[in-house]
Amino acid sequence: KLYTVQVHWEYAARQTVMSARSYNPSVRVGNWNEDLCLEEDLLKDFLEKKEKGELMIQKTSNLLTTILKEVKLSSPADGVIRIGDAVCLLHLPTQSVLSAYMPAAQAHEAKQLVSGCNVACSKRLQPCPRNVFIIGSYDSQDARPGDVVCYGQYITLTTLPNEGGQLSLQSDRATFMKHSKYTREQEITLEEDICYKSAWRVLCFDQEERLETEGTPVPANRRVFINHCKTNQHLAVHTEWTHKTPFGREFETTACTKFNTHKVEDLHNHFVIATESPQDLVASVTS
Repeated sequence: KLYTVQVHWEYAARQTVMSARSYNPSVRVGNWNEDLCLEEDLLKDFLEKKEKGELMIQKTSNLLTTILKEVKLSSPADGVIRIGDAVCLLHLPTQSVLSAYMPAAQAHEAKQLVSGCNVACSKRLQPCPRNVFIIGSYDSQDARPGDVVCYGQYITLTTLPNEGGQLSLQSDRATFMKHSKYTREQEITLEEDICYKSAWRVLCFDQEERLETEGTPVPANRRVFINHCKTNQHLAVHTEWTHKTPFGREFETTACTKFNTHKVEDLHNHFVIATESPQDLVASVTS
């Protein structure tokens, strides 16, 4: 009886080893027929996904044709910012623009930006739905597209419709549970609703002329400070910290006013509301 049990055990062990794929299916060993059927099923699934455009490489290609397609910026004739203008927020010290990004898992499937996106400053300077913002008015119900934007006026910054998702740039005070990933400062996100957290204002670059310029038109393509109304913190770029995004390494961006030894806003906060191509502005500064 013991011998019979041992023989049965050895036979079962041999079958288990043979069922493992140690040979090519063309070698008639083990479950070769099942392996061939499995390979045929995998090939059918691949071809079916290819026809429906569900392969990862096809999703990546779709993303490039939607979120990264080129967009034309506004070109005001008089050189001032107006309600409804499509602009880029250019950070000249790092030669980068404020851009939205999603986690890699969402980015390959999404056809537009979704609520809850984070922002960072990217070296990709070409205007596209992820880095172009529409200027709107927050505090004035009578404001119409084409009205001049003035220093100190409460404005909103929203992404483009369709591919951009029409999301508003928001921030709130940093808490123990909600803060930026590396610097632990005020996080900036893109949300669907418009509330007081969506209100921003443009401040004059020269601190001594700030009171005098209050209420005067904001010139385009000049250095300014973009201030968050609720928390009174400036938009800031942190060159020492970068995020790994589906579009490469990008600088962490928060709402935090940085001062130098002279109690003046630091390079972290220097932004340009660009109505020209960011590449041209960077080239004109560096040349």
